[in-house]
Formats: sequence, structure tokens, C-alpha cells
Amino acid sequence: MLQGGFEKRMKVSIHTEWIKLDQFLKFAGAVSTGGNAKEAVAAGQIRVNGEVCLMRGKKLRPGDVVEVEGETGNAVYEVTSGEDHPD
Repeated sequence: MLQGGFEKRMKVSIHTEWIKLDQFLKFAGAVSTGGNAKEAVAAGQIRVNGEVCLMRGKKLRPGDVVEVEGETGNAVYEVTSGEDHPD
């Protein structure tokens, strides 16, 4: 985590078998546009399951953990299955 920053943790449910990393970042609200997602991934600001991920098309599945490094702190998103949480 960044010095002096904070860490936000959230669970994000998907209703498909998998979702691409760039789409997930938009869906979770971590970035506002696909361009922002592309930049964040290219800059090495995204970790998937603890490792820097430079593939914006990486398939995420329930159980994966995505960490987004921001200017003021980190946000951690756990991918969960929509089937685990009925509507």
C-alpha cells in the first residue's frame, strides 16, 4: 500500500463465468473509461492475485482479487459470483 494512503475493500459480483480486466475495472467503478483502464494497466498500477498485470484482456473469475493503486491509496476488489448472492 502507498505510504499515508488508505485501502478500500469491496466485493464485486459478476453474473458470467469470467470478465476481462479492463471491463471489470469499469464495472467496479475503479476507472471511469476504457482509456483510463488501459492507462492504469499499462502503467503497472493493477495487481491480480498479488502480481502486477499488464494484460488488460486478462480473464478474471470468481475468487480473483484485483488491487488498484491510486494517488491517495489502494482499492482492493474481490471478484465473486452473482450466483453466490441471489437477488
